Amino acid sequence: MKKSFRIKKSEEFSRIFQTGTSYANRQFVVYVLERPELEAFRVGITVGRKLGNAVVRNRTKRRVRELVREHQTQLDAGKDYIIIARKPVLDMSHEALSKSFVHVMKRAKSYHAKT
Repeated sequence: MKKSFRIKKSEEFSRIFQTGTSYANRQFVVYVLERPELEAFRVGITVGRKLGNAVVRNRTKRRVRELVREHQTQLDAGKDYIIIARKPVLDMSHEALSKSFVHVMKRAKSYHAKT
């Protein structure tokens, strides 16, 4: 995932939280905001302090970033996503995380399987 496709600014996060639609399962919360003027999607990842110290939070962000990279061809372009990791993510295998990520993105109607 290219760095230009990441959401970093606090104002952008706030706008997506306020105007976007949220979808959730036990492991993730995803906020989606339609941005038809964009040619690709953008992603912001957040992990709360309750999940652990900085090392744990950064490892969790890397794992979520890898999920996005693996599934980027199936995600809708022209949207901004904020992905919030919840506590159960810490104890899950990569396969289980991937399955949960696909589930929440399908709930958000932003995931289209390869044909």
